[in-house]
Amino acid sequence: MKDVQQIKQRFGIIGNSHALNRAIDVAVQVAPTDLSVLITGESGTGKEVFPQIIHQFSTRKHGSYIAVNCGAIPEGTIDSELFGHEKGSFTGALSDRKGYFEEAHEGTIFLDEIGELPLATQVRLLRVLETGEFIKVGSSKIIKTNVRLVAATNVNLEQAISKGRFREDLFYRLNSVPIIMPPLRERVDDIYLLFRKFANDFGDRYRMPAIKLDEEARLLLEKYRWPGNIRQLKNITEQISVIENQRVLNADDLRKYLPSHAGENLPALIGNEHRSEPGFSSEREILYKVLFEMKSDMNDLKKLVLEMLQHGGDLNLKGENAQLIQNLYNGESEIIKPSTTPAPMNYSPHHNDHSIEDTEEFIEESLSLEDKERELIEKALERHGGRRKNAARELGISERTLYRKIKEYAING
Repeated sequence: MKDVQQIKQRFGIIGNSHALNRAIDVAVQVAPTDLSVLITGESGTGKEVFPQIIHQFSTRKHGSYIAVNCGAIPEGTIDSELFGHEKGSFTGALSDRKGYFEEAHEGTIFLDEIGELPLATQVRLLRVLETGEFIKVGSSKIIKTNVRLVAATNVNLEQAISKGRFREDLFYRLNSVPIIMPPLRERVDDIYLLFRKFANDFGDRYRMPAIKLDEEARLLLEKYRWPGNIRQLKNITEQISVIENQRVLNADDLRKYLPSHAGENLPALIGNEHRSEPGFSSEREILYKVLFEMKSDMNDLKKLVLEMLQHGGDLNLKGENAQLIQNLYNGESEIIKPSTTPAPMNYSPHHNDHSIEDTEEFIEESLSLEDKERELIEKALERHGGRRKNAARELGISERTLYRKIKEYAING
């Protein structure tokens, strides 16, 4: 078996994560066979290098290698591109044309973004995989081809099958050997290695010293989610290399180049589950805090009403309990606002005017997230004496998000 480190050097692969090494190992092992390979992974993870590894370590390495981006070819011409066409078969077909499957005979064809293929083209592709035969557009002549197919996608094909956008039989035919490319956020130890490689490359290209990061900036680099994966990291490294005059960057310098919508690679504790998906933003976390506080206040109110009903006579409420009831009825907490006249502060279970009713019938919850966000931020700042770092920690959001919210709501703090 080929040495993994030698393969990395040959194909310019950076990283030492177990998932990456496993993907390389599978590619090398399957290369001598003619099995179809399906490479899955998020956009920008470097899937395109694996078909080259498979081709170079196969018996077809002296044949043609053709890479096709299925998502970049219009639906009306993709059959012609893949399988060729006869002269006059459609408007603009001025001569016969060979398709990629004919050109790649005895070689390897790589179909990137396979999930974007139209259903009609999927039928043609399935026939090629099963019989090695295809027919040009506008022709009735069957053509034989002997190609090795490697496909890649960033689409969940099983979901596409359930929605009727991808053929199940084609999926199983393509997925003879699956190779899974891990996202960059699951290769934390590789992030700084990739950054240094890109920084050195751009330093050489633009004839300037390579940029470097201090310790705090390096930690920020590794905590960031990198939704665009390696492609995004390379792009940002190039931006910094060209724009920044200083060659050693701190966290604040780096943060200017990281889109805030992606957040940091930190799990949020929601419903006793650790979630790290991009959709769980800081605003969502604040909403959960608001809902939990509302539920707590409602439970307190119900306990007080139950305590009143259990007494045999009048119950005079004083202190914090009386204030809580008064605030709730006055609407100061913005949690409930009764649609009837408030009951008096002296309660008795013997009243015949039914002044005590099921409060659930009168609950009208405030649905203004902005108001609740502002209220929570103001409370956190007041509790911590205006120290934004501590306030952000208690709110469960980053300082940067807190600064933005303070500015957005014009909060003095």
